[in-house]
Amino acid sequence: MSKKRKLVSGIIFGVILIGLLVGIVLTHSHEEEPIREVMKDAVLHEHIKVSFFGLLDVNPGLISAYAVTAVFLIFALIVRIFFVPRFTMIPGKFQLLLEKAVGIFDDLANANSPHRNKFLGVYIFTAGAYIFIGTIFELFGIQVPTTSGGVAALPAPLADINGAIAMGVMSYAVIMSGGIAGNKFKGVLLTLKDFSLPLSMSFRLFGALLSGALVTELVYYYMAISFVVPVLVGVMFTLLHALIQAYVLTMLTSLFYGEVSEVHHKEKKEKESNNEEITADFEA
Repeated sequence: MSKKRKLVSGIIFGVILIGLLVGIVLTHSHEEEPIREVMKDAVLHEHIKVSFFGLLDVNPGLISAYAVTAVFLIFALIVRIFFVPRFTMIPGKFQLLLEKAVGIFDDLANANSPHRNKFLGVYIFTAGAYIFIGTIFELFGIQVPTTSGGVAALPAPLADINGAIAMGVMSYAVIMSGGIAGNKFKGVLLTLKDFSLPLSMSFRLFGALLSGALVTELVYYYMAISFVVPVLVGVMFTLLHALIQAYVLTMLTSLFYGEVSEVHHKEKKEKESNNEEITADFEA
């Protein structure tokens, strides 16, 4: 690189640095709320409520959940009507992308529950996609009016403790259904043995997603790092949590599902092998 290019690069870097410093000074403003109240509102949503069609006041997370669900349903309908009939033996880019996404979760289901995995594959694909897309949803920063007269950005659906508990309980119910299908009443007992599983799933989701929100709130709150840095921190934490939590929940669900539905399969194999041995001895 010539001296002239180095000089130009240095000038550009200096201008950017000066611009950032000026932006920090110009955007300096003290929050009216203390940091304790800011963090409390981010967790409990006591003072940030949204009107649900004028019927009742709800947490913004519920609106996010309905919005993400609507996006999923509309996308699935469009794909089924306009794309699936055009799928070919030699897939195009969009078809290849869908098949790859479905294949990842099918392989996960087959690896952890090889004897009973059709419904499991469908569920973990849906749950993983919902967690990933729902977490990224907060990056759009969609603003909605609150009941107090202000505006609030819609958070990730699972950043609300109610949404996280619903996902954990639903996953636990799917695991129990695998136990019932494989072992009848014994499968229920095997599932109830891990009674703390829905709580651990729920609070793992809630804690991981909430930690990203709280870190971002802290970064926004303090003047010294409230310019540009929050964007990088917010995107980094959001993408990281979206990937990790989608993987963790689907992995745990498939593992426990395979565990509680496997016993009946093993017992059936043992009975068949014993019957074959008895038949062979009788014929001999």
